Amino acid sequence: MSAVLSDATIRELAAAGAIRIDPWDPSMVQPASYDVRLGHSFRVFHNHRVTAIDLLNPPSNLTEQVVISDDESFVIHPGEFVLGRTLETVEIPDDLVARIEGKSSLGRLGLIVHATAGFVDPGFRGSLTLEITNLTRVPITLYPNLPIAQLSFMRLDRAAERPYGHPDLGSHYHGQLDATESRYEGGPAATRQG
Repeated sequence: MSAVLSDATIRELAAAGAIRIDPWDPSMVQPASYDVRLGHSFRVFHNHRVTAIDLLNPPSNLTEQVVISDDESFVIHPGEFVLGRTLETVEIPDDLVARIEGKSSLGRLGLIVHATAGFVDPGFRGSLTLEITNLTRVPITLYPNLPIAQLSFMRLDRAAERPYGHPDLGSHYHGQLDATESRYEGGPAATRQG
């Protein structure tokens, strides 16, 4: 049976190099998670470039990268959806999975950090792309380096036979360092069952 890892176990696995979080900050360890901070790159959608997102023929170049410095801010407007990234890069061992969750204090302000992609596979390596939405009716100003989300870790019943990044899987985001737009592959193969 898998269980969420405690603060003591997260610290032990990080000290042993099993979980890698860079930069590591012991003060970011919470009772059952690790806080991650907002990075410097975002991907902003250009809605005027397409009339619809067709999943059988996904558009390319739908977003533009925006990079800000430590002393700049990024404003997300009401109803807007942008991609961001964590400041930290992570490496998840083959026998763990992680979940990225929003911080409740930010959720109570109407800021959502993941739409659906909160699952981090065993073997993943890179920064985490955040799916950021402002659900309020007022703009929200974001700053790099501020705590934005938290990672919780769960142990698998055994190590994955083909972890993320395995050549058979076509892992689209392995090693990503910036906010990364969708690399969804639609087409006829996407409609087959099984």
